[in-house]
Parts: sequence; structure tokens; C-alpha cells
Amino acid sequence: MIPALTAGGRPSDKTDEHGRSTLHFVALIVFYLLYLLLGAAVFSAIEQPYEQKLRQDLRLIKDTFLKEHLCLDPNNLEVFLKSVMDANSFGVSVLHNASGNVNWDFFSSLFFTSTVLSTTGYGHTVPLSQGGKLACIIYCSLGIPLTLMLLTAFLHRIFHLANVRPINYLTNRFGRERRNVAMVHASVVCLAVVICFFFIPAAIFTTMENWNYLEAFYFCFISLSTIGLGDFVPGEAVGQNYRELYKFAVTCYLLIGLLAMLLLLETVSELDVVQTCSRFFYPSTKAEFPEDEMAIMDKEQLPVSTISNQKPSSYDSIEPARDNVQVQ
Repeated sequence: MIPALTAGGRPSDKTDEHGRSTLHFVALIVFYLLYLLLGAAVFSAIEQPYEQKLRQDLRLIKDTFLKEHLCLDPNNLEVFLKSVMDANSFGVSVLHNASGNVNWDFFSSLFFTSTVLSTTGYGHTVPLSQGGKLACIIYCSLGIPLTLMLLTAFLHRIFHLANVRPINYLTNRFGRERRNVAMVHASVVCLAVVICFFFIPAAIFTTMENWNYLEAFYFCFISLSTIGLGDFVPGEAVGQNYRELYKFAVTCYLLIGLLAMLLLLETVSELDVVQTCSRFFYPSTKAEFPEDEMAIMDKEQLPVSTISNQKPSSYDSIEPARDNVQVQ
């Protein structure tokens, strides 16, 4: 077989392209590390003064309480406070304990399973027993891949209806460039997701919970991005009206919202500008070495004498070679 020149040109061009891709990838890693350091500096500057003030306030409250109750042993108080804090970390509070909400009724358990299978995991309600921890490991080992499979199946069916069809219709209807139509369409999808799954739910949560609008919007973002810090959990207020129905509604919101976020990410990832930026950091998919990329020249480019002298025994020996022909 005769080696053919590849689209990349000389072998040194491929080496240069691979080197540039590696350099871009290293630059991306450095940028990400700097972004981590920047985030650490910003949050440290914002949150550390508040944390120090909160520590001082708690220390003052504790000292004042001990002065007012001299009969209390400070060591016994420490043991009591530690027990209260440990119980609170498991979602059990001593406040209003007689009328407090049960964490493991059916709808609360359904909310728990939806958060762990979607990998949100607020951490507010956690298994207390050893058997519960083991059951959680087994359940999530099977449930998380199943959830990803289900969301992917839903996404494939919705993506064609919500992305491919509108773009094709608008492109053919108005004769616009597909990349511009796709950009406008992605903006519309982004706006719709933000309004339907962030702004409107945040307004609803402000009426159902003792949260301001920023806290409610923060909860929506932390939940649908599957961060799930657990500092805000719906349906945990004492005396929550229609708590079971409310928990079920929030469960549906999280699952549908997660699907909407995946649809948005898939829509954005299909944009030409995003794919171009992504390829900027990827190595070339072409053969790295020239000897790995061989092709047979088209018969029209071979000398006539060469063709006439070739007498293949059958077409089976020709067809596989034709599939690898590279037109010059």
C-alpha cells in the first residue's frame, strides 16, 4: 500500500498539534487550581468574620447561662450539649420534641430516597441504625445507576422534541444560519428553565417556609445542581401544613428539575461555540504517527499499466480496500 498524505500535512504538524493540545490542557488545569484558590480566598473573607462573631455570641450565651444557674456543673452541661448536637446531626431535635416531625414516615422516606438517588443528599436525615446504613449502601449501589439510566432515557426522548425539531423548523422556516438559530434556542431554553425551576419555585418556597427569597432561590440552585448542602431542607418546620403532600411535591420538583437541568446542559453542549472551546483542550483524534494512517490511492490516480496488470481473483479483495481509499 502507498502512504497518503493526511489532512494534517507533515508529521511534524501532528506533533505540533498534539503539543498545543497538551499545553492547553495544562493551562486549563492551572486555571482551575487558581479558580479553587480564588474561591477559597473569597469565601474565607466573607464567612470567617461571621463565624467568629457567632462563636463569640455562643460563648457569651453559655457563660451567661452558667452564671445564672450556678447549680449546674459545666462538665455535665458540655455532655448534654454534645448529645444534643449529635442528635441534631442525625435530624433529631429536642426542640418541640413532643410535637416534632417524624423523619422516617413514608413521605419523608420517599423524600430521602429521591435525594440520595439523585445524588443531592442534603444530609439532614440520615440512617441511624447499622442495618439502615447497610441498606442505604446496597440500595444506592443499584438505584443511582438506574436513576442515571432513566434520566438518560428521558433526555433522549425529550431532546429531539425540545431541541432538534425547533431548530430544524426555525432554520427551514426563516432560512437563518443553524448556529445562530441554535444560539437563540439555547437562550430561550435557559430562560425557561430559570423561570420555571428557579424563580417561580423560589417564590413558592418563601410562602411555604420561613425563608426569604434569596434563601429560597439558593435552595433551588443548590438542589438542582445536586450540591445539596443541607442547610435548607423543605418540610422540616414545626407544624408544617400538609407536610406529606408537600414532601411529595418537593420530591417531584427535584426529579423533574434535575431532568430540566440535564436538558439545558445538553442543549448548551451542542452549540458550536461550546464544542469549539471543548476541542481546544482535547487531543486530536487523528493518528498520532504517520505510519498509523495509511491509505490506498484511487485507481484513477494510478498508472494505466499498473491497473491493467492487476487481476484480482474476486471483488471481495477490492471492497475492503475501497473503504479506506482517501481521495487526494
